[in-house]
Amino acid sequence: VKGPMNCKLHWNKPEATAKTFIDGWVVTGDLARIDEENFLYLVDRAKDMLIRGGENVYCIEVESALFDHPAVMDAAVVGIPHKILGEEVGAVVQLKPGTTATPDELRAHVASQLAAFKVPVEIQIDAEPLPRNANGKILKTDLRDRFAPRG
Repeated sequence: VKGPMNCKLHWNKPEATAKTFIDGWVVTGDLARIDEENFLYLVDRAKDMLIRGGENVYCIEVESALFDHPAVMDAAVVGIPHKILGEEVGAVVQLKPGTTATPDELRAHVASQLAAFKVPVEIQIDAEPLPRNANGKILKTDLRDRFAPRG
């Protein structure tokens, strides 16, 4: 993104400034695609994209499939380190009060909507709300620590 209304730096964060502001451009970290009619679609954040065996997995896509399940109140998808594939798909889910769902049921639900390589190999169901920062964003780094490396 480039324009006169962009800010110029991250306050007291020179490393973040160097990564974000390059030659007048703001590097947003968003991934996008343009369709055949030149419509622009924001797909996901680059830092949230997983690479599983050479295939790109957009966390937001898997999270959307999980949210489509009637028992899911909150969900986050993270990469689980894997020696051969690079990363596997993992998810942490909070269920709505008074509902039930098993990890296998949730995996089957995702599998009915997405390609097999996008289906989480592990889904943890959490009774507590997912951890968030002061801005309300899920702390995915905290969630990654819950999963053991694979392969």
